[in-house]
Amino acid sequence: PARRCDAGSRTRRCRVCHTVGVVRIAHVSDCYLPRTGGIETQVRALALRQAAAGMDVRIITATPGQVQADGVIDAASSRAGSSDESIPIHRLAMQIPFDLPIHLRTRREVMAVLADHPVDVVHVHAGVVSPFAWGAVRAAARMGLPTLVTVHSIWGSLARPGFALSDALLRWSAWGVQLSAVSEVAARQVSRALPSIGPVLVLPNGIDPGPWQVEHRTGRAGELRVVTVMRLAPRKRLLPLLRILRSAAARLGDRGAIRATIVGDGPERARAERYAQRHRMQVTFTGRMDRDGIRERFAESDAYVQPSVKESFGIAALEGRSAGLPVIARRESGTSAFVRDGVEGLLVDSDDAMADGLVRLAIEPGLVRRMREHNRTVPPEQSWEHVLELVQEAYATAIARRGA
Repeated sequence: PARRCDAGSRTRRCRVCHTVGVVRIAHVSDCYLPRTGGIETQVRALALRQAAAGMDVRIITATPGQVQADGVIDAASSRAGSSDESIPIHRLAMQIPFDLPIHLRTRREVMAVLADHPVDVVHVHAGVVSPFAWGAVRAAARMGLPTLVTVHSIWGSLARPGFALSDALLRWSAWGVQLSAVSEVAARQVSRALPSIGPVLVLPNGIDPGPWQVEHRTGRAGELRVVTVMRLAPRKRLLPLLRILRSAAARLGDRGAIRATIVGDGPERARAERYAQRHRMQVTFTGRMDRDGIRERFAESDAYVQPSVKESFGIAALEGRSAGLPVIARRESGTSAFVRDGVEGLLVDSDDAMADGLVRLAIEPGLVRRMREHNRTVPPEQSWEHVLELVQEAYATAIARRGA
């Protein structure tokens, strides 16, 4: 269970976590349930744990709830708010094609919610394209509220100039906003785009390792079973992964075999299935699965493979690591935050090196067993108890920055 912060106001220090107590929090995110994805899942998990710790937490989002047959958004999407268990949700949704999480009057609507429901801090969650989130930053700044922004994505070469230009035009880096990112890799990209913003904190995604622990089932001798969980989209590099697997199998030759399970769905699936069939690869596409289904795949796998480069964190890889699986990933991705080369898995610098790494895992079962035992018995630092303390400290920094 999460630690309870017993600070009664933003000016008292908690006797448990020794940080300034924040008890009223508004999380802002363009996307939220019923949409599913990394940001949505993490925002909900963080909010639920804060609520369980005795904090007053609410969600503000542009994602609509259920839409009736006549196209009218129901009460779950009104500014009055619905609820997610113990958390009020304020859905500032407009009737826009494809239910895009956009509101044309974000600043006004967010200010109205915050006026009706005063908070100690506004915690904004942003990706590369997050118009609602950045509009909410303007609203919080206008009201003089301490604001923490967590960037959940990698700002690449195309995004960085855009944010730099936005800051030059709007001067929002002078609004007293505290920026953070989910990994050192992502934080460095934010700092490069906005050098005047000051230190960018690192607030990793959190996990409860317990539910991901599984009883490993031994496979055939000489066969390496790898698994990955991803949205089957170009950014996740599914086709390059298939080429890596094919190259690794060729290098392995008659010394063993590699069998892959790919969990997830998306626009690249049909093309990937044709590629695997054409080259007679031992690859199974399961489609989307719930947590129980993913745990079953983890139990019958030997390693987790993550081919993406622009991965700000890699929560699915952390789930695999919590299940005991050695993780093989690119060194420049955010996954390096919880994978050390040769300890929790293997970190590589190229697709060619990833193929070599898979071969190494296939021919060195002792290495796989050693890393699996470490991952099984040593919890990751990104457990929710630790992450909640980091978040609380970040709130204290945002409050101090706003008051400076």
